[in-house]
Amino acid sequence: MSGDSSDLLSVHLVSLGCARNDVDSEELAGRLAAGGFRLVDDADGADAVMVNTCGFITQAKQESVDVLLEAAELKADGRTQAVVAVGCMAERYGADLAAELPEADILGFDDYDDIAARLQGILGGVHPTPHVPRDRRELLPITPVERQAAASGIIVPGVTRAGEGPVPASGPRTFQRRLSGAPSAPLKIASGCDRRCAFCAIPSFRGSYVSRTLDDVVAEARWLATQGVKEAFLVSENTSSYGKDLAPGQDLEALLRALSGIEELPWVRVSYLQPAEIRPGLIRTMGSLDGVVDYFDLSFQHAAPDVLRRMRRFGDPESFLGLVEQVREVAPQAGIRANVIAGFPGETERDVEILADFLREARLDVCGVFAYSDEDGTEGVDLDGHVSEDEIEDRRAMLADLAMEVMEGRAADRVGEEVVVLLEQRDEDDGTWIGRAAHQGPEVDGITLLDLSADPDLSLAVGTFVRARVTDSAGIDLEATPIEVLS
Repeated sequence: MSGDSSDLLSVHLVSLGCARNDVDSEELAGRLAAGGFRLVDDADGADAVMVNTCGFITQAKQESVDVLLEAAELKADGRTQAVVAVGCMAERYGADLAAELPEADILGFDDYDDIAARLQGILGGVHPTPHVPRDRRELLPITPVERQAAASGIIVPGVTRAGEGPVPASGPRTFQRRLSGAPSAPLKIASGCDRRCAFCAIPSFRGSYVSRTLDDVVAEARWLATQGVKEAFLVSENTSSYGKDLAPGQDLEALLRALSGIEELPWVRVSYLQPAEIRPGLIRTMGSLDGVVDYFDLSFQHAAPDVLRRMRRFGDPESFLGLVEQVREVAPQAGIRANVIAGFPGETERDVEILADFLREARLDVCGVFAYSDEDGTEGVDLDGHVSEDEIEDRRAMLADLAMEVMEGRAADRVGEEVVVLLEQRDEDDGTWIGRAAHQGPEVDGITLLDLSADPDLSLAVGTFVRARVTDSAGIDLEATPIEVLS
């Protein structure tokens, strides 16, 4: 190939689903670029369209199918040569997905290590045989401490690499290419899950829990800081389990202490904490480290003890409220978010009341309310007491309305507070700056609008931190007036 990048085959990469998938997409992008492809922003006219699919819940799977079908229309019109599905839905369904979508080629996680060659082959007319899905938990030992050695021989997206060497002197060990210039970036610290929640299929296609080493994570965090990132958003299927398969001393608290020492990375945000695994020491550590924002993403899923047991989870309103109280004692201004599921099999009207009472008392800053749906291969499918779809939606809507009322109340309570805001974009129409306060997670927890009417000439930029005072709220969003620009 010539040195002109326009001579390279082009690929448009679409990333769907959660922040963990976004990290995988950045790995795919890095591997494709290293393998001789040019990444482009527009699917129309690209040589190939690669869709990193989500396979978690019905709505996410449908979105993945819709995007693949849109790309297939471009292929039918001759505006792209190949449509390739990767990611969770592709891994989870493999040959079945290929039979339903013959317009697309299906690649699984085992293809990631050589993704550029696979795509070159597809564009050359070689169509891979779709894989037959398997339970990826069977690829690793049951005992966590035995997994690190075994994981070197399998593909765990974003975590381990077959045949690759030690951490390089600069940059992350993984092939990686940022797909966004945003000042916040997800940073994967582990992949997979050892829990057996009755509603969740993720462990079967993501595999058992595997942590990245502390040195790997810190090296990538330092690299992200050189790319203009000001906030590292730690993601995994279960962040509170970090280090269970590593040597003693490499746990989540140790990782947070190491990351908070990176001066060029002012914010570290933690996500996906399991309430049953949270120790008081972790709360104190998160609340005491200057570089770790006061933000607690707690995976409650429900509050009624009977429902939680059927979900194969643990807890009750008293223990959950006690956890919330511990957080607010250590960090009074902390943001606390959670997700809950309405309509799990066996859920009674009394269980719904218990959950509603919990939401009122917990006064969470953000709570996502999801409708239960059967997921292939999960225990929930075979449980008795299934709730009708209409009733599930009624319960979801009621709980969502209640959660919104609570969330709006929490936002209103913050009027008068001082907050530190990370600026993310400027509205070109009215000049308003949009950012997030420390208690607001990326994309889903609301925003903070900066009112510059008192100082319209204030010099600001994306990635700037501003100390501000909250003056008003609109829904879960805040409005604030700058106090000072922080270095």
